[in-house]
Amino acid sequence: MKDVIKLEHGGGGRLMRELVEEVIIPAYRRNRVEGGIGLPEMDDGATIPIDGCNIVFTTDAYTVRPLFFPGGDIGRLAICGTVNDLAVMGAAPLALATSIVLEEGLPIEVLRRVVDSMNRSLEEVGVPLIAGDTKVVEHGELDKLMINASGVGLAERVVTDGGLRPGDRIIFTGTIGNHQLSLLSIREGLQFEAPLESDVAPLWDMIREVLRVGGVTAMKDPTRGGVAGALNDMARKSGVDILLWEEEIPIRGVVRSAAEMLGLDPLELANEGVAIIGVEREKAQEVLEAVRRDRYGRDAAIVGEVLEGKGRVILETLVGGRRVVREPLGSPMPRIC
Repeated sequence: MKDVIKLEHGGGGRLMRELVEEVIIPAYRRNRVEGGIGLPEMDDGATIPIDGCNIVFTTDAYTVRPLFFPGGDIGRLAICGTVNDLAVMGAAPLALATSIVLEEGLPIEVLRRVVDSMNRSLEEVGVPLIAGDTKVVEHGELDKLMINASGVGLAERVVTDGGLRPGDRIIFTGTIGNHQLSLLSIREGLQFEAPLESDVAPLWDMIREVLRVGGVTAMKDPTRGGVAGALNDMARKSGVDILLWEEEIPIRGVVRSAAEMLGLDPLELANEGVAIIGVEREKAQEVLEAVRRDRYGRDAAIVGEVLEGKGRVILETLVGGRRVVREPLGSPMPRIC
């Protein structure tokens, strides 16, 4: 590993994983609550077993630029991202807390817009914000504002990202690539034949119905690193191969065209309103129907199956060939979430 931090170290790919595995996690001997999931698992959250209950805890920092973008803003992103990290571990969100760091000179109206958006997202999910902190730094020491959000939830049964078994089916709950391309279009002033909007959305209501159906073996929130990064994590941790069917992957036409024009792989683009669900084959269709009943899951699809293997992700292409989908090295595009 190089001895300086690069933008790619925050890009959700192999470089970030290696940084966490080699530098951060080894620094902490106390890295889990006894009997729970902790830092070494590098899941979407951690668990605290108490008296037969599973408390799930997660925390994340939000640095997106610009603060406001088509389909969302940093406030909605902070709430939805935290709720989704709890949800994919099977936890009903109980409460959130946030810390906001502000740059001196920021118009108060900007802050008001952000916190109003956060409140609307909290109301949508029905979760309270119960604690927080606010700091101000000198002008030029920060680009406008950043948010850290933490959340706690309760899970009857904890779902990890490493529980896939041969025969399982893989479901994407929505179209992929929308969030990162929408940010890129705004930053670079790009225009396409149809408008691009972020998919940022809270997924707990959808996932609650999925858990009621049953058969879920693993879930993951494919943000930085996209579905390519998330699926490689799931395959590696589960000790299986994942076969993706390209023709079944839900991608908007404008996203596919824009990605081709820009030389980007849609599988590596960040999402903020999509979950990856591994489910037993016998339950796959029923789970898919439950997802599609939710307004954020109308484009959901069964996109692949789990095979015996050693941690690879393989794409069966539209022309019938196969290629390995490798873990992204790390996106050089910073501040996408």
